Amino acid sequence: MIAAAPHDAPHVPVLLDEVLAALRPAPGAVIVDATFGAGGYTRRLLDAGATVHAFDRDPDAIAAGRLWPETREVPPRLVLHPRRFSEMIDALNQAGISRVDGVAMDVGVSSMQLDQPARGFAFAADGPLDMRMEKAGLSAADFLNTAPEGQIADVLFRYGEERQSRRVARAIVAARPLSTTGELAHVVRKALGHNPNYKGAGAAKDPATRSFQAVRIHVNAELEELEQGLLAAETLLGNGSTLAVVSFHSLEDRIVKQFLRNASGAVASASRHLPQAAPGSAATFARVAKAQRPTDAEIARNPRARSATLRSAVRTDAPPRARMAA
Repeated sequence: MIAAAPHDAPHVPVLLDEVLAALRPAPGAVIVDATFGAGGYTRRLLDAGATVHAFDRDPDAIAAGRLWPETREVPPRLVLHPRRFSEMIDALNQAGISRVDGVAMDVGVSSMQLDQPARGFAFAADGPLDMRMEKAGLSAADFLNTAPEGQIADVLFRYGEERQSRRVARAIVAARPLSTTGELAHVVRKALGHNPNYKGAGAAKDPATRSFQAVRIHVNAELEELEQGLLAAETLLGNGSTLAVVSFHSLEDRIVKQFLRNASGAVASASRHLPQAAPGSAATFARVAKAQRPTDAEIARNPRARSATLRSAVRTDAPPRARMAA
């Protein structure tokens, strides 16, 4: 199923005004929308006169974007890249671009993906146990039906912060093979003794949420992609340009916060995937803004905005650090 066309898209971009205020798009600016989705950020950037290079690994999003008239302008003001945003340096170099005026990232799964049962990202409606953003490679079912119990437990603990990860992993292995989102949700709930019909005092969110998040992040290598995407943005952004990143859970936000603190010289990196700050090295980012959260009014309009956090910073003229620590 192809994502909706840009003007009637079901996806509501989060912190849109705040992201645009950080990026300050101007006519003629070249800006990367690293997570195109339904094009909410791109639409406003184009309206401001910018040229947008939009990335998305989801073929449905790219197919919908090709219907936009800006892709047919000469030269096009919307250039679509059906690639991961970690590959933005190579993609833009092939387009003859070595510097950009801004990078926007809205990381994680999109509303369109969540709302399509056939994509297998959620359990609100039963669907195949897929979760692949690119519709290619290892699916959630492939991983859960073949991985050792210990590896499944590690994924659930690391990416879902599931305290009872070993119990859930043991239940998953015992129930194999799993083929649908409903089956996985049932196994997780049963393992944790959850009653989905209980709505009384102290009722918590469905515990299957943590496991679904964990498996999705693992299948799509989302956190590794984020780390490499941030480093790619550091290389591409010109002096005075802005990086704006919206994240939706603590694991993502922690990576973004650590990256900006390290890049601005505030603290050395603790991640093996991010470069260490050399003593006395020049900061590559400055004017790191205070984290912004949605207003009550935005949350009322769009409940999925509730967990969003925007972090932004301005690129200095210092040379980029190594793309990955040795």
